[in-house]
Amino acid sequence: MIDFEEELKKFHPSLEVEDAEEAIYNQDLTDMADILIKMMEKPRTEE
Repeated sequence: MIDFEEELKKFHPSLEVEDAEEAIYNQDLTDMADILIKMMEKPRTEE
């Protein structure tokens, strides 16, 4: 059986949409577009 009192002790409310959006956008994550841009900016040495 589920012990609701124990489960309530473990409960942490989720972030509101605005807070979650801010937390996600404030992370400095490199995506494929960033990698491709950096690759294109490098001078070509093999020609």
